[in-house]
Amino acid sequence: MACPNHWPIRPPRSLSMASLASRSPTYTIVNFSVPTANDNVSNHGTIQYELDITNPNEDSGVYYGDIVLVFYHGEDKVGSRTIPSFYQGEDKTHLVIDQVDVQTRLWSGLHKAIRNATAEFRANLSTKIYRTWGIKSKHHGINREGKIRIGKDGKISNKKKKVKLGRPSKILKL
Repeated sequence: MACPNHWPIRPPRSLSMASLASRSPTYTIVNFSVPTANDNVSNHGTIQYELDITNPNEDSGVYYGDIVLVFYHGEDKVGSRTIPSFYQGEDKTHLVIDQVDVQTRLWSGLHKAIRNATAEFRANLSTKIYRTWGIKSKHHGINREGKIRIGKDGKISNKKKKVKLGRPSKILKL
């Protein structure tokens, strides 16, 4: 029996090596606020945030494991939230709108820093993802972080009013 003329199997012309190189999802905090309705300092508070998760790949979906988002002020952990696992289709965006309760022992100092426009938070995000091209790939660990500067109004103070989370700094943190 002779081998068919399509042996060995070749990928279709539309499938190029460039399309096989997938890009990592992007994570952007598009809204972040600490309510500062008045100067009466209570002993607890909340942080409201919106996290935009974008899958830039047009040819593969992404399965996310639980996403852990932790906020720090200096070295102090202010609060954290776990976003349950989900699937995100090709070239899609997923918006998470949520809030984090601030640990009571940190609230008064944090509130004072916001009133003085000196508050800066660090957001750390970690998850595991699986890409799909009809089958699941092996899992990939993702760690991202970003600095969020807060103005007197309790909102993001940079020009773009959003913070894209990037790869953590390789500088040793002491």
